[in-house]
Amino acid sequence: MVKCVIAEDEALLRNELVALLRQAWPDLEIVAECEDGASALEAIASHHPEVAFLDIRMPGLSGLEVAAASTQASPQTQIVFVTAYNQYAVDAFERGAVDYLLKPIAPDRLAATVTRIKARVASGVSDATALAAIVEQLRVNLPATKPPMLEWITASVGKETRLILVEDIAYFQADNKYTVVTTGDGEALIRKPIRELLDVLDPAVFKQIHRSTIVNMKAIASIARDDSGRGTLRLRNRQETLPVSLTFMSLFKNM
Repeated sequence: MVKCVIAEDEALLRNELVALLRQAWPDLEIVAECEDGASALEAIASHHPEVAFLDIRMPGLSGLEVAAASTQASPQTQIVFVTAYNQYAVDAFERGAVDYLLKPIAPDRLAATVTRIKARVASGVSDATALAAIVEQLRVNLPATKPPMLEWITASVGKETRLILVEDIAYFQADNKYTVVTTGDGEALIRKPIRELLDVLDPAVFKQIHRSTIVNMKAIASIARDDSGRGTLRLRNRQETLPVSLTFMSLFKNM
């Protein structure tokens, strides 16, 4: 049975894609339905699915970033991008390394995609070089739709409310219903979840290193890799170290 991961942050669209796939590909095994890029990448690394349907725009890691990282996490996984950006997509997808579906998803288009994916899975063909080229072309051409980047946040420290500059934050870490904001001076709490923070933090500065942790790249003193490929970050102004899960190590390959 062919395994599949679906990643779409809008629940209605995700449910619609699942329903359409169950009709077009009844024997497909959907092993994970994800609402953000980090969960999708973890699911791909864990299940090694034959196919992944990735929304290009998702909180945190985009579908493009997930696809790029998946070439190492699960090289055999065939990628299908789900996008609303037809004018930017067609030229890139004509290379044939991946497929795409336009929103709203048309059943006949999905049926054609399923036929192509089945053929690729059966042949075992996976072109990581072509996929990387497509990801880069889309990254350059897709219009920016993210909100303005955060410059400061309001956080709780005990009974006090403090204003904290984002550039002073070493890392964010999920903690039940809250997110812990850690600076060189201490910790504070905010209610904004990790997946929403990733949409308003500068992606060139803040990177996700674990499903529950975002780190300021400027706060990193060093990174070490163990024999299993996992990493550990040392920070400039903090004594604790931060683990980097194997899933996210590919995002630090140039460090």
